[in-house]
Amino acid sequence: MAVGGCSRTGEIAEGGITSVRSACPRVGVPAGTGDITLFDPPASREATAIDVTALITNVTSTCDDAGPQILTTVNFDVYARRATAGPARDVTFPYFITVLRGGSSVVAKRVHNVTVHFDEGQLRAQATGTGGSAIDRNAATLPDDVRERLNRKRKAGDEAAAMDPLADPAIRQSVLSASFEALVGFQLTEEQLKYNATR
Repeated sequence: MAVGGCSRTGEIAEGGITSVRSACPRVGVPAGTGDITLFDPPASREATAIDVTALITNVTSTCDDAGPQILTTVNFDVYARRATAGPARDVTFPYFITVLRGGSSVVAKRVHNVTVHFDEGQLRAQATGTGGSAIDRNAATLPDDVRERLNRKRKAGDEAAAMDPLADPAIRQSVLSASFEALVGFQLTEEQLKYNATR
Protein backbone atom coordinates (compact mmCIF):
# COMPACT_ATOMS: atom_id res chain seq x y z
CA MET A 1 0.00 0.00 0.00
CA ALA A 2 1.20 3.46 -0.77
CA VAL A 3 -0.13 6.96 -0.60
CA GLY A 4 0.26 8.38 -4.08
CA GLY A 5 -0.80 12.04 -3.89
CA CYS A 6 -3.25 12.62 -6.71
CA SER A 7 -2.73 9.20 -8.21
CA ARG A 8 -5.68 6.88 -8.49
CA THR A 9 -5.84 3.27 -7.35
CA GLY A 10 -4.02 1.01 -9.79
CA GLU A 11 -2.61 3.93 -11.80
CA ILE A 12 0.76 3.26 -13.41
CA ALA A 13 3.11 6.04 -12.43
CA GLU A 14 6.84 6.66 -12.58
CA GLY A 15 8.49 4.02 -10.43
CA GLY A 16 5.60 1.54 -10.45
CA ILE A 17 1.90 1.17 -9.71
CA THR A 18 0.35 3.32 -7.03
CA SER A 19 -2.26 2.15 -4.55
CA VAL A 20 -4.07 4.90 -2.66
CA ARG A 21 -4.64 4.15 1.02
CA SER A 22 -7.67 5.75 2.65
CA ALA A 23 -8.02 6.54 6.34
CA CYS A 24 -11.70 5.60 6.06
CA PRO A 25 -12.50 2.09 7.31
CA ARG A 26 -13.47 -0.68 4.96
CA VAL A 27 -17.12 -1.65 5.41
CA GLY A 28 -18.57 -5.14 5.24
CA VAL A 29 -20.52 -7.97 6.82
CA PRO A 30 -18.62 -10.64 8.81
CA ALA A 31 -19.05 -14.19 7.55
CA GLY A 32 -21.97 -15.99 9.14
CA THR A 33 -23.71 -12.87 10.47
CA GLY A 34 -25.48 -11.60 7.36
CA ASP A 35 -28.62 -13.65 7.81
CA ILE A 36 -30.81 -14.86 10.66
CA THR A 37 -33.44 -17.59 11.05
CA LEU A 38 -36.17 -17.62 13.70
CA PHE A 39 -37.96 -20.86 14.56
CA ASP A 40 -41.34 -21.69 16.05
CA PRO A 41 -40.98 -23.40 18.45
CA PRO A 42 -37.65 -21.60 19.16
CA ALA A 43 -35.80 -24.76 20.23
CA SER A 44 -36.53 -26.61 16.99
CA ARG A 45 -34.14 -26.66 14.05
CA GLU A 46 -36.43 -28.48 11.64
CA ALA A 47 -37.09 -26.86 8.28
CA THR A 48 -40.83 -27.13 8.94
CA ALA A 49 -40.37 -24.97 12.08
CA ILE A 50 -38.80 -22.01 10.27
CA ASP A 51 -40.84 -18.94 11.17
CA VAL A 52 -38.98 -15.91 9.76
CA THR A 53 -35.74 -15.48 7.83
CA ALA A 54 -33.94 -12.21 7.16
CA LEU A 55 -30.75 -11.04 5.50
CA ILE A 56 -28.62 -7.91 5.40
CA THR A 57 -27.91 -6.54 1.94
CA ASN A 58 -27.11 -3.33 0.02
CA VAL A 59 -24.50 -2.21 2.56
CA THR A 60 -23.23 1.29 1.76
CA SER A 61 -21.23 3.86 3.68
CA THR A 62 -20.29 7.52 3.78
CA CYS A 63 -17.10 8.75 5.39
CA ASP A 64 -16.12 12.16 6.70
CA ASP A 65 -12.36 12.27 7.25
CA ALA A 66 -11.98 16.05 7.38
CA GLY A 67 -11.61 16.35 11.16
CA PRO A 68 -9.69 14.74 14.02
CA GLN A 69 -12.32 11.97 14.13
CA ILE A 70 -12.98 9.87 11.03
CA LEU A 71 -16.76 9.46 11.02
CA THR A 72 -18.39 6.68 9.02
CA THR A 73 -22.11 6.10 8.57
CA VAL A 74 -23.16 2.61 7.48
CA ASN A 75 -26.55 2.01 5.84
CA PHE A 76 -28.09 -1.29 4.81
CA ASP A 77 -31.35 -3.00 3.95
CA VAL A 78 -32.96 -5.93 5.76
CA TYR A 79 -35.11 -8.23 3.63
CA ALA A 80 -37.33 -10.60 5.63
CA ARG A 81 -39.68 -13.43 4.74
CA ARG A 82 -42.12 -15.29 6.96
CA ALA A 83 -43.25 -18.84 6.37
CA THR A 84 -46.97 -18.17 6.57
CA ALA A 85 -49.00 -15.18 5.44
CA GLY A 86 -51.23 -14.01 8.25
CA PRO A 87 -52.20 -10.92 10.20
CA ALA A 88 -49.99 -7.83 10.24
CA ARG A 89 -46.89 -8.43 12.32
CA ASP A 90 -43.72 -6.67 13.42
CA VAL A 91 -40.47 -8.58 13.91
CA THR A 92 -37.43 -6.96 15.54
CA PHE A 93 -33.88 -8.10 14.82
CA PRO A 94 -30.81 -7.04 16.82
CA TYR A 95 -27.75 -6.03 14.81
CA PHE A 96 -24.28 -4.76 15.66
CA ILE A 97 -21.87 -2.19 14.33
CA THR A 98 -18.30 -2.98 15.30
CA VAL A 99 -14.95 -1.35 14.58
CA LEU A 100 -12.11 -3.77 13.96
CA ARG A 101 -8.47 -2.73 14.04
CA GLY A 102 -5.72 -4.68 12.34
CA GLY A 103 -8.11 -7.36 11.17
CA SER A 104 -8.67 -8.90 14.59
CA SER A 105 -8.92 -6.42 17.46
CA VAL A 106 -12.41 -5.14 18.33
CA VAL A 107 -12.07 -1.53 19.51
CA ALA A 108 -15.78 -0.61 19.62
CA LYS A 109 -19.15 -2.31 19.32
CA ARG A 110 -22.74 -1.16 19.57
CA VAL A 111 -25.94 -3.17 19.30
CA HIS A 112 -29.09 -1.71 17.76
CA ASN A 113 -32.48 -3.04 16.63
CA VAL A 114 -34.24 -2.91 13.29
CA THR A 115 -37.93 -3.76 12.95
CA VAL A 116 -39.61 -5.08 9.80
CA HIS A 117 -43.36 -4.79 9.34
CA PHE A 118 -45.32 -7.51 7.55
CA ASP A 119 -48.59 -6.23 6.16
CA GLU A 120 -51.58 -8.48 6.53
CA GLY A 121 -51.42 -11.39 4.12
CA GLN A 122 -47.88 -10.54 2.99
CA LEU A 123 -44.92 -12.94 3.18
CA ARG A 124 -42.18 -10.35 2.59
CA ALA A 125 -41.10 -7.20 4.39
CA GLN A 126 -38.22 -4.76 4.21
CA ALA A 127 -36.57 -2.23 6.52
CA THR A 128 -33.50 -0.01 6.59
CA GLY A 129 -30.82 -0.04 9.25
CA THR A 130 -28.03 2.40 10.01
CA GLY A 131 -25.09 2.80 12.34
CA GLY A 132 -21.95 4.82 12.75
CA SER A 133 -18.33 4.61 13.81
CA ALA A 134 -15.73 7.12 14.93
CA ILE A 135 -12.00 6.47 14.60
CA ASP A 136 -9.23 8.69 15.89
CA ARG A 137 -7.34 10.11 12.92
CA ASN A 138 -3.97 9.62 14.61
CA ALA A 139 -4.65 5.91 15.02
CA ALA A 140 -5.48 5.56 11.31
CA THR A 141 -2.47 7.57 10.11
CA LEU A 142 0.78 5.91 9.14
CA PRO A 143 3.96 7.23 10.79
CA ASP A 144 6.05 9.49 8.55
CA ASP A 145 8.95 7.01 8.32
CA VAL A 146 6.63 4.19 7.26
CA ARG A 147 4.92 6.39 4.69
CA GLU A 148 8.34 7.40 3.32
CA ARG A 149 9.36 3.75 2.96
CA LEU A 150 6.14 2.91 1.13
CA ASN A 151 6.32 5.93 -1.19
CA ARG A 152 10.03 5.77 -1.93
CA LYS A 153 10.66 5.52 -5.67
CA ARG A 154 12.66 2.48 -6.64
CA LYS A 155 14.65 2.23 -9.84
CA ALA A 156 14.98 -0.97 -11.82
CA GLY A 157 18.31 -2.59 -11.09
CA ASP A 158 18.62 -1.21 -7.59
CA GLU A 159 18.84 -3.81 -4.85
CA ALA A 160 15.95 -2.12 -3.03
CA ALA A 161 13.75 -2.41 -6.13
CA ALA A 162 13.39 -6.14 -5.61
CA MET A 163 12.23 -5.74 -2.01
CA ASP A 164 8.58 -5.14 -1.21
CA PRO A 165 8.46 -2.76 1.79
CA LEU A 166 5.58 -4.81 3.21
CA ALA A 167 7.95 -7.78 3.44
CA ASP A 168 9.45 -5.97 6.43
CA PRO A 169 7.48 -7.19 9.49
CA ALA A 170 7.70 -3.77 11.15
CA ILE A 171 6.28 -2.00 8.10
CA ARG A 172 3.57 -4.63 7.65
CA GLN A 173 2.56 -4.39 11.31
CA SER A 174 2.44 -0.60 11.17
CA VAL A 175 0.13 -0.68 8.13
CA LEU A 176 -2.03 -3.33 9.78
CA SER A 177 -2.27 -1.33 13.01
CA ALA A 178 -3.48 1.74 11.10
CA SER A 179 -6.11 -0.23 9.15
CA PHE A 180 -9.71 -0.29 10.36
CA GLU A 181 -12.97 -1.96 9.35
CA ALA A 182 -16.56 -0.99 10.19
CA LEU A 183 -18.61 -4.18 10.18
CA VAL A 184 -22.35 -4.76 10.44
CA GLY A 185 -24.19 -8.01 11.09
CA PHE A 186 -27.04 -9.59 13.00
CA GLN A 187 -26.37 -9.99 16.72
CA LEU A 188 -26.77 -13.77 16.80
CA THR A 189 -26.91 -16.18 19.71
CA GLU A 190 -24.44 -19.06 19.87
CA GLU A 191 -27.16 -21.38 18.59
CA GLN A 192 -27.93 -19.08 15.66
CA LEU A 193 -24.24 -18.81 14.76
CA LYS A 194 -23.96 -22.59 14.88
CA TYR A 195 -27.03 -22.97 12.67
CA ASN A 196 -25.61 -20.56 10.08
CA ALA A 197 -22.30 -22.39 10.05
CA THR A 198 -23.68 -25.92 9.74
CA ARG A 199 -26.90 -25.73 7.71
